[in-house]
Amino acid sequence: IFVNGVWVGVHQDPKHLVQQVVDTRRKSYLQYEVSLVREIRDQEFKIFSDAGRVMRPVFTVQQDEESENGIPKGHLVLTKDLVNKLAQEQAEPPEDPSMKIGWEGLIRAGAVEYLDAEEEETAMICMTPEDLELYRAQKAGLATEEDVGDDPNKRLKTRTNPTTHMYTHCEIHPSMILGICASIIPFPDHNQSPRNTYQSAMGKQAMG
Repeated sequence: IFVNGVWVGVHQDPKHLVQQVVDTRRKSYLQYEVSLVREIRDQEFKIFSDAGRVMRPVFTVQQDEESENGIPKGHLVLTKDLVNKLAQEQAEPPEDPSMKIGWEGLIRAGAVEYLDAEEEETAMICMTPEDLELYRAQKAGLATEEDVGDDPNKRLKTRTNPTTHMYTHCEIHPSMILGICASIIPFPDHNQSPRNTYQSAMGKQAMG
């Protein structure tokens, strides 16, 4: 076990330890900015709380068979109940600010998690909730037919990888795999990929 690069000890049951620490972070006993990285091949569990790590939010997917919140395994922790509460809050803001759910409420509920570049390497992230639903259906052995429409704007989906055990997270929106500089490039899908990289670097230096 390493904390900010310093070896602090060893543990005999790494799977249980990682589950406990991740659960502690999702329940907000640990700060959400703390990164938890389990390197199975190297037999290392690395915890980072230092500065300078770029993080981004993603939805979490329920990993446990029996959970306290009653959400089945493989489903998003973000439920319709939470979404309805947020919508109601937007329509009628509560008088007491402490009763507000907001973005912090989603983090406290464990529905949203921040990942840094290193922790992202150990996560399985699906693009959309629809992809997650399709994956669950295929895992359950249900035949799912793709719509055969000639929609030119239809998103191309990669084939489901049979070796994928379970997704751990889901993108809030597919465009969030890009940063701000890459998101503002006009028609990036019409460029060679190095051109997008160059423009992302030059976009940071623009003035006015």
